[in-house]
Amino acid sequence: MFKRQIFRRRLMVLAALAGAGLMAQPAWAQKSAQKWPEKPVRLIVNFAPGGAADVLARAVTPTMSQVLGQSVVVDNKPGAGGNIGISEAVRASKDGYTLLLSSGGAITINPMIYSRLSFNPEKDLTPVAAVARVHVFLETHPSVPTADVGEFIRYIKANPGKLAYGSPGQGTSPHLAGEMFKRMAEVEATHVPYKGAGPALSDMLSGQLQFWFDPGPGLKQVEAGKLRLLAIGSPHRLPQYPDVPTLAESGLPGFDADTLFGLYAPAGVPEAVIAQVRAALAKALEQKSVQDVIQALGATPAPMSRQAFVEHHAKERERFGDLVKAIGLRVD
Repeated sequence: MFKRQIFRRRLMVLAALAGAGLMAQPAWAQKSAQKWPEKPVRLIVNFAPGGAADVLARAVTPTMSQVLGQSVVVDNKPGAGGNIGISEAVRASKDGYTLLLSSGGAITINPMIYSRLSFNPEKDLTPVAAVARVHVFLETHPSVPTADVGEFIRYIKANPGKLAYGSPGQGTSPHLAGEMFKRMAEVEATHVPYKGAGPALSDMLSGQLQFWFDPGPGLKQVEAGKLRLLAIGSPHRLPQYPDVPTLAESGLPGFDADTLFGLYAPAGVPEAVIAQVRAALAKALEQKSVQDVIQALGATPAPMSRQAFVEHHAKERERFGDLVKAIGLRVD
């Protein structure tokens, strides 16, 4: 009897200690968040250098570093349509020292098309803030003898399956824009996925690709006369290019391939840290130098509430989900 009482007392003590530990953990996390950041912050970009995500990251990190008082260092982790970088961000410590800048498509669309993902973006990532609305631009190599969308569609139909277009990877907005274009225009073309927009642009300039839906990095090459811009894949014309028609105006009504790029954190990062990251990014987006970079990319700064950013993901899944199912897009 006496031994049994001692055993029960020990259990009660252990339970009390465990409870105290659980109660202390939020306090510890809150205290750590108050000191954050005490060292450089790593910003993973899940696409190759030279692409839209990379350009946006390098535009906002200088101001974010100043606001936070610690360096925010860009770390490119391209591959698998952005999944390699996402996977690394998901596995990172939940202390806010590893963040992710990604296209929204990689977050919302990849789970629909990749059958073997080691992560669930809805559960494993926390949407922090939108950075920019990235538009796509239908561009052709000068070797393609067409001057507008109508001529281009007729040219593809006269050469079924002979033209190739590139994208930053399977399921990215430029890829889905290409598939949307093929279905709406009723044409055949071969998709070539890359690890980012930068490598795809290189093959566009060399003529290995005949066209692509550019997320922005190729616009400088358009100005240099090395690529030809035919149309914009957005619902409306852009102020930067008022004379360039939309694809909807060019005979493909309803065409819309815009996507949001934003910042994400591993699920579980303290809310106080999330708030600091949002404030630093908001300050960066206020800078004219940052706005100029975003607009040169053909994109639009997209400051919005966190709730609006979270809700946007559900809209993206709904908007592109039907297309993914219709074309049977799956990657093993």
